[in-house]
Amino acid sequence: MTLTPTTSTAADSNEQLEHERLTSLINSMADAVVAVDEEAKIRIYNGAALNIFDVNNIEEGTPLNSICKPVDKNNQAFDIEKLVKSASMPISNRDLRLAYADGSQINLYVSIAPVRLGYGSKGERGYVLLLRDITREKSLEEERDEFISVVSHELRTPITIAEGNIGNAEFIINKAAGAEVNLDEIKQALKEAHNQVLFLADMINDLSTLSRAERGKLQVQIEAIDVNDLTKELLDNYSKQADAKGLEFKLNVDPNLQQLHSSKLYVREILQNFITNAIKYTQQGSVTLEAAADAENKGIHFAVIDTGIGISKGDRERVYDKFFRSEDYRTRQSNGTGLGLYVTMKLARLIHAEIGLNSELNKGSTFKVFIPNLE
Repeated sequence: MTLTPTTSTAADSNEQLEHERLTSLINSMADAVVAVDEEAKIRIYNGAALNIFDVNNIEEGTPLNSICKPVDKNNQAFDIEKLVKSASMPISNRDLRLAYADGSQINLYVSIAPVRLGYGSKGERGYVLLLRDITREKSLEEERDEFISVVSHELRTPITIAEGNIGNAEFIINKAAGAEVNLDEIKQALKEAHNQVLFLADMINDLSTLSRAERGKLQVQIEAIDVNDLTKELLDNYSKQADAKGLEFKLNVDPNLQQLHSSKLYVREILQNFITNAIKYTQQGSVTLEAAADAENKGIHFAVIDTGIGISKGDRERVYDKFFRSEDYRTRQSNGTGLGLYVTMKLARLIHAEIGLNSELNKGSTFKVFIPNLE
């Protein structure tokens, strides 16, 4: 039965008054509260319990196991009644999940305390359960742990390489001690150290953008964008990276494109992320940046096309997830945090852009984005 205030002919009874106050208090709680007897059969509950169990009513005497069927972190059925009956003192559990008929699940916090279900010394013994949906809390915890793991790992590698190469250059100079210095070795060591510092700078930029996006601090400043100038600028900025890998970086842009009205900063960053990914995961062939007018002149269609390793069907569904990196060994050969495309999607939403992806393993990828004119 639900916890509802009761009336009594003994209006001056302190015990009855205490009962009514407690009943009102429990019914006002956002957390689910369920009281069971020593056999783990439900005696009383509040309205929030109906929401947690996704039912309209609970009959008094219903076994707890028949309505609460959680699974543990290994997805194995968990005997909640056994846990309840073992509670000789207050205990809690944050590692359970509760599944619903539609296939959805929540992470469940359960607190159990042995109590007397009645009032005074004659009350029978039982247990009170407090249940809470902690799905969001768990998600944030998992993201935090994954963030720490990914960033600490990705920071360690470039720092180690940069430190090693700078130390190697210093060693060569000291070893020479008046003899002829091998400038080529020093240049190579410093170049590699510089590349790793650039990687760290890109990572910090991604993290900074992500932080501002998550906190809603990113603002859209609309300006007129000359698309031909922007694409030529990107060609100039990334041709050296492509040349270093023996790749051809090409432009296929309509010279008569009208100006685009959007955030130049975010448009550039979206295209940069696509281009750097294309160069990173293409070992031979080309990378092409395309731009074409929309048929109704509502914006510009961009595409970055590569002849790289491609993306599997399963990975295409997760490629914009935070911290996601494919298990493909060719992807793991390159440094990355799995933040670039996640940030790209965040920026695209800010300027109402639409992103698309076509890809096939070993045949390359095409990232498309339609950027509308913003007024």
